[in-house]
Amino acid sequence: MALTKVIGNGIGTLGDGTANDTKIVFDGNAQDYHIGLDDSSDKLVIGKGTALGTTTSMTFDANGIVTKPLQPASNAIVGSHFTIPTNTNHDVVFGTENYDVNGDYDTSNGQFTAPVDGKYLVSTSLYIFNYLDTDASYYYLTLFTSNETVDVLFFTSSFLNSDSSGFNMQCSAVLGMDAGDTAKTIILQSGGAAQTQVAGAHSNFNVTLLC
Repeated sequence: MALTKVIGNGIGTLGDGTANDTKIVFDGNAQDYHIGLDDSSDKLVIGKGTALGTTTSMTFDANGIVTKPLQPASNAIVGSHFTIPTNTNHDVVFGTENYDVNGDYDTSNGQFTAPVDGKYLVSTSLYIFNYLDTDASYYYLTLFTSNETVDVLFFTSSFLNSDSSGFNMQCSAVLGMDAGDTAKTIILQSGGAAQTQVAGAHSNFNVTLLC
């Protein structure tokens, strides 16, 4: 690696124009970090350790597109149909992961655990295929976290003349979570019969760390 410094105008150059990875390593006591040009992919990368491309936290490509390959994010779906019980807060377990970047989502209980303090985009979508009950007083869809909750209330009497299928319940919010806080989806049907089924493979839960 060549280092060229032009004294007087503050310009410094790392590299000699040939196909070589060029980097700066920050040699810490317990942990090293690096910033450098991954010449094989033509990307500027920032990461952990001394070797480019091993534990990359952020990349910048030639088009100015920034990616964060380790940023916590998960997406999971309901694996199979289930019937919503009546008059009880029912935790929805999305048992099939599409992705879980940082391993923060638990398919056994449907909970995402925040690895760090931050603002998280949390969203859920439940597809009802058989049937919303006109005898139910309401349905209550909740995004529940350790710090706060967001609710969407569906009064069936306000939009149903008869039992209906093919309905989608959705809720999303940006929520502040501390490290160790959990997030999950809760559904409540008040009154009526236990006949409302949530469709597997078409109902999902998503959590992404924004900042």
